[in-house]
Amino acid sequence: MARQRQEAKSEAAMNKALDAALELLSKQGFRATTMRQIAEDSGLSLGNLYHHFPNKEAIFQRLIDVYFERLLDPELPLNKLFRQGRFPEDLEELADAIEQVVEENIPYILLIYVDVIEFRGEHIHTFYEEMAARYQAVYGDRLEARKTRGELGDVDPLAGVMMASRWFFYFFTVEKCFGVPMHLGLEPRQAVKEFVRVLRYGLLPRGEQATGQPDDEGDDTPGRME
Repeated sequence: MARQRQEAKSEAAMNKALDAALELLSKQGFRATTMRQIAEDSGLSLGNLYHHFPNKEAIFQRLIDVYFERLLDPELPLNKLFRQGRFPEDLEELADAIEQVVEENIPYILLIYVDVIEFRGEHIHTFYEEMAARYQAVYGDRLEARKTRGELGDVDPLAGVMMASRWFFYFFTVEKCFGVPMHLGLEPRQAVKEFVRVLRYGLLPRGEQATGQPDDEGDDTPGRME
């Protein structure tokens, strides 16, 4: 029982340190934040903080890992949507799910940019390097089967779902994390609607999508991915 109480106390101290570090690092950056500041803001002694974490970078890495664990959680609504494999019919739902992820993880997302600026992406490199393989595992066979049946166009549908996901993350990050609403000159719902239209129908008339030239019949009806 005493050991369990000590473990619970230790975990609580670590969580306090991580919460304080997340607040400081996401606002000040890595180099401008000190271990002493983290200790003071978490209510721990500096010695106690070093007992749990050997250095500031270990804290930073742990916070990055926490965010990626959240993104990979099977119970995350976004991942449940991915597993349904209904792209591109689910683009509106995809936008809503990604908006929720961004809203719930603003300080963690800011750490991504801290890592890019101060570490050239050292702590996030592996996660993004493996992204294509994760999408392939979820979508690859389903999208290829749909393409074989003629339900999708000539473009690579796997590239399409990755592009859509990354654009939604980028869009809502600028809106919510960077504090720049309407950076496309459109209200968020309208911006999402226009992006979905571009992805589903393209910019060129249907007869021009394959070659960039009008077809013989001059058909300029926008074509859905089919």
